[in-house]
Amino acid sequence: MRAVVTGGAGFIGSHVVEALLARGDEVTVVDDLSNGKRENVPEGARLVVHDVREGLGEVFGEARPELCCHLAAQVDVRVSVERPQLDASVNVLGTIAVLEAARGHGAQVVFSSTGGAIYGECDAPAPEGSERRPLAPYGVSKLAGEEYLAAYNRLYGARHVSLRYGNVYGPRQDPHGEAGVVAIFFGRLAEGEAPRIFGDGLQTRDYVYAGEVARATLAAAGHDGGVFNVGSGIETSVVDLYELCRRVAGSEVEAVKAPARLGELQRSVLDVSLAERELGWRPEVSLEEGLRLTWESFRR
Repeated sequence: MRAVVTGGAGFIGSHVVEALLARGDEVTVVDDLSNGKRENVPEGARLVVHDVREGLGEVFGEARPELCCHLAAQVDVRVSVERPQLDASVNVLGTIAVLEAARGHGAQVVFSSTGGAIYGECDAPAPEGSERRPLAPYGVSKLAGEEYLAAYNRLYGARHVSLRYGNVYGPRQDPHGEAGVVAIFFGRLAEGEAPRIFGDGLQTRDYVYAGEVARATLAAAGHDGGVFNVGSGIETSVVDLYELCRRVAGSEVEAVKAPARLGELQRSVLDVSLAERELGWRPEVSLEEGLRLTWESFRR
């Protein structure tokens, strides 16, 4: 299959590119390198340095993709609050540009969305039909992207799929950029420094390994549309996560307590049973195993 991966030089995107190449696909990576890195692009993929908001007609004309995995995004919640226009420009207008290019070539789009930022506070594992209560422009812009995909499906008979990721972690996540807590913890431990835990550390998240997300993305390719959660289905507190990270790293460093952050979700966990039923995908890498794989990448 011929595939385009937007944001393929980024953390999650590079794992998707690896998975596509591993099954023998021809892959073109589109990334403006504002956050992605050339060295993240696996050998065998072609890199086109380009901002998706500037249109993709020429890129798609050369690549002639059958599939577009759309991961290019503004992913920092804090940036979305401070600069909502930028967030909407990248996440909404950029997604429309991808959909228009895909429409011209009959390509299916698999869109990287978000679970926690869309559902808000969870009383239990959230299924896809849960009330959507984003707390920041980032969640709103991702939800808007999902709605554009659904509208193109209705209007043009397309089969685009949206995947709502949990808290993704794994190798190549930047501990200094929009990093998740796993990369931040390991980055500090690798330097022999004490990580910070905000508030009481009892807030929970659904952590899913990047390789699992890549598998889910490939499983969604060819499916007849829809929205699917991609997580572990298990909630883990920040305190418990740090203890696991410390065990994996063989560290005795104690975390430092810091004041709670305003507006932070206290509980976020996804129901992933729909993806198992319809996509044949289920998470297979345990949190401890995924953390070991991630720690090994920090030590290289």
